Amino acid sequence: MRVGIEIQDDGLARVTLRRGEAGNAIDLEMARGLLDAARACEREVVRAVLLTGEGKSFCVGGDLREFSRLSGEALEKHLVAVTDALHDALRAFAAIDAPMVAAVQGAVAGAGVGLAAAADLTLAADNTSFTAAYTGIGYSPDAGVSWYLPRLVGPKRALDLLLTNRRVQAAEAAAIGLVSRVVAPGELVAEAAQAAEGLRRGPTAALGATRRLVASGLTADLASHLDREARALAGAAASDAGREGVTAFLGKRAPDFTHVPPMP
Repeated sequence: MRVGIEIQDDGLARVTLRRGEAGNAIDLEMARGLLDAARACEREVVRAVLLTGEGKSFCVGGDLREFSRLSGEALEKHLVAVTDALHDALRAFAAIDAPMVAAVQGAVAGAGVGLAAAADLTLAADNTSFTAAYTGIGYSPDAGVSWYLPRLVGPKRALDLLLTNRRVQAAEAAAIGLVSRVVAPGELVAEAAQAAEGLRRGPTAALGATRRLVASGLTADLASHLDREARALAGAAASDAGREGVTAFLGKRAPDFTHVPPMP
């Protein structure tokens, strides 16, 4: 299996890229594995997703060795199949309420940048480096890279990264907003798991509403966005999680959202 998926009884989904010997390069099988994992998260009761990659590198992008064996129309059809599966996986992860934490290390390139950027919280080991890589081989972006980067780092800086393919080290990635924070390599998995556990214990539906509000707010006009905020807040307040949160606050205790149904 190119992608491992384990959904724990407590609602934490662990998604693991398992081509460490190949830098977790994304071939058709891995793209479909990511889609299968995303669909499993849609079907099951998932409260948080933890995305990791085995080996020295989180993900070096597309599998160029696989692509190089094809040409012309066959290559075009193959890449459409790869990107269709990968993009459907990204859509599915974005649509569920459960937030995603990504732990990245080593080389992160091409579609690997898209996976890292798609997570709500991205922790990077301090030995991580990022490069868009696409135009360096005559390709254009996929995996949402041309959508996420301008929103995370700004359009001018995104173009710098996409057109020059310069390598960005972890500290700069944090400074420009590409990752949430940088940690020591030996602490990466533990800190990412801790972050995912904190989100797992949270009010899942409210977290999902917040994710969608932030995403839509980047392109919405203020008036319509305020309307969406008001409707989302009213729904959250009237939900079981909202009532638990307020009751806990007034009772001066920690809320327990884990026994509240995660879906409204």
